[in-house]
This record gives sequence, C-alpha cells and structure tokens, in this order.
Amino acid sequence: MFVDIAKIRIKAGKGGDGHIGFHREKYVAAGGPDGGDGGKGGNIVFVVNDHMATLLDFRYKRKYKAEDGQPGGTKRCFGKDGADTVIQVPRGTLIKDGDTGMLLHDMSDDQPFVAAHGGKGGWGNAHFATPTRQAPRFAKPGQEGEERFLLLELKLIADVGLIGFPNVGKSTLLSMISAARPKIANYHFTTLAPNLGVVFVSEGSSFVCADIPGIIEGAAEGAGLGHDFLRHIERCRLLVHLVDAAGSEGRDPVEDLGTIRRELAQYSDVLSQRPQILVANKCDILDPESDNLTRLQKRAKEMGMPFFQISAAANQGVRELVFAIWAELEKLPPVAVYTPEMVMEEAEVSAYRDIQIHRGDDAVFYVAGAWVEKVVGSVNFDDYESRMYFERTLRKAGVFDMLEAQGIQEKDTVDVLGIQFEYIY
Repeated sequence: MFVDIAKIRIKAGKGGDGHIGFHREKYVAAGGPDGGDGGKGGNIVFVVNDHMATLLDFRYKRKYKAEDGQPGGTKRCFGKDGADTVIQVPRGTLIKDGDTGMLLHDMSDDQPFVAAHGGKGGWGNAHFATPTRQAPRFAKPGQEGEERFLLLELKLIADVGLIGFPNVGKSTLLSMISAARPKIANYHFTTLAPNLGVVFVSEGSSFVCADIPGIIEGAAEGAGLGHDFLRHIERCRLLVHLVDAAGSEGRDPVEDLGTIRRELAQYSDVLSQRPQILVANKCDILDPESDNLTRLQKRAKEMGMPFFQISAAANQGVRELVFAIWAELEKLPPVAVYTPEMVMEEAEVSAYRDIQIHRGDDAVFYVAGAWVEKVVGSVNFDDYESRMYFERTLRKAGVFDMLEAQGIQEKDTVDVLGIQFEYIY
C-alpha cells in the first residue's frame, strides 16, 4: 500500500532530576553536598532510509517517545543520558508542523534532523554550594522534553516525471527504459501509486524517472488519482508528456495535451512552467490517414516543446528519447530542496517568553507559564536558602519588573502556581 501523508506525535525524553546528597565518610567531617546532575533526555531524530518508498509504517504507529535521562547520584555522579529515538523516513519526506502546516525540514539529504530536543538534566545540590550556603538542601529537576505534532508528507525525488492520461503507455515506457517493473494492463488506473526507475544513459550517467498515475480532467480538484499524486512531480526537473497518438480510446491527443496542461496550471503555476518534452506514443498502430502527428508536431512547435514519436511497446524510438531527456537534464538545475518556513527554537532560548501575569478579581497577581513551573519544581519551600534562590531567579527573569509594570503595590498578594506570598520591595 502506498501512503504519502501521515500524522504523528513525538515527545523527547525528560531530563533526569538533580540529586540532593551529602558526602558521608568516616573521619571526613563536614563532607559537604555531593549530589550529581541528572542526565539529558533523548532526542527525536529523523534519518533517511533509501530502502523505504512509503509512509505506511506511520499508519500503524503514531506516537514516538525518546528515553528519559536518569537522575543524578551521590559522589557527584552524573545520571545517564536518555537514548535518542531514531525515526526512518523515505528520501523526499517533508516534515511539517502539524498545527501550522509550516515546513520544518526537507529530508532530501543524508543529514539527520532533530525534530524534538530532550530536556536538560537538573543540577544536583553540589552546584548550589557557596561560602555562605554550605549545605543546600535543594536541587533542580530535569526539564521536560519537547513535544510536537507533526505532519509527514512524501514528495518523491525524481529527475523526470512521466505524465499523461491513463493508458497512454507511461508504465510501458518506464519498463522499457529502466529496470522497474510496474503493472501493465489495457485498462485505466492500472498504476495506483507512483513508480520509480533508474535510467542508465552511459557509463557514469543516469537519472531517476517517475511514472505518475491518474491525471485526468479535473485532477487538480481531486478527480481520479491526480489530486493525490500531483505533488510527486513538483520536484521533477523535467516533465515528459505522453499522448496516445493513435487515439486508440477515441480521444483526440491534441485535446488531451491541452487538458493535462490546464490541470498542471490549476494545481501550480510553477509546475505549469516546468520544462516539458512532448512524446507521441503508440505510433506503430497509428492510422496512416490520420493527421494526429502533424497536429501534435505543430502544437509542440507553438509551445516550444521538443517533440518525439515512439512506440514504447515495440521499443521504437525509445533510446533516442532517453538521450534527448539526458541532454535536457544537463541544462537544468538540480532537484529542488525546499527551504524551511519555520525555525525551531530550543526551549532554553525562549524560556522567559511564556511567563504570564494577570490580576484576578480578588486583587491577587497570578504568575504562570511553563518556565515558571520548572522553577517551582526545583525549589524546596521548607528550606530558607532554597526560597531565597527562588526569589533571585524570579527577579533575574524579570518577573518583579513585570509585576511592577502592572501596578503591584507593597504587601499585595502574589500567587505563583498556588504558592502565595506578600510582595515586598
């Protein structure tokens, strides 16, 4: 089964908590704090697998989670980092943000892509020791890993796309010029999924050709299979447009040419401007009295398209067409790689941006936000030094300035995630 769109949810691993511990050893007085740091949470990493040609695997598994980091230990031992979760996708897969639809990365090269970063490990209490705070009884918890909803969209990577009405001989041509063996039969929609084949030209010269099925009139609006598979020719550098010159199904090949070109234009202006070669197929069964070839040649000349006459089934003119395709490809730029529309920021970069402060009807100033949750989770409110650390952290983050900008007065009540205290200048 060919699947080219999938929706998944990913979650990176949580960082391990820092450890609260004190060095205890015989004959060692006041050993001091020795709590170690927690390990980093695992990342969610995407890599290309050239042996995959579909997103079928993601139909059955939609949630992916990386391993959490281990908590720190005594003797300042670091916790073990969580293992990354590696997700394999076919080459040409676009990774988009599931909520906005914006492109995050194009999996067209061999570079891995980190789609969700694991949370950082928390500091152990050994980090908080100072000359005046020699026995800190608090540590930082590990940060939560990033969580994302993703849309995966496969756009096959091919140099050449074979387009045309059903049953004009696209699959037959692909089987003649490459080692691909698509299903071939004398009825419409024999091909239900794009087929790829590598075409050998000469020593060290080859190109990838894709047979795109199901383009008929109305394809841009969803008729036939064209709406599902038009996306797969967006990367193609060159389009080879096949028409049935013999009109074996009672259609006019010149009208077919115009119909498909209109569908391309409706789907994408860029795609309609892509270089094309017009190929009249089934010339071996052409009626000698037909003027189809003359009309097609005239139309191709008007549009500035190279024109070839072949019979894919009889292997007539096929090799000449291959050489002509290669000559055109030599003039064209490489296969398109899409530029990300959305740059992901690690949570640490935008940590302070989600702080929310509002004054309630009860005159209490409420402070909330994901970053605030992390700070509160790292504080032992039964310990005086830990509370002082909490106050300094809020002040450094600008929370006090934000409160004063909203008109807070001395002795007003501030609520930080359910923990209330009086505001004192």
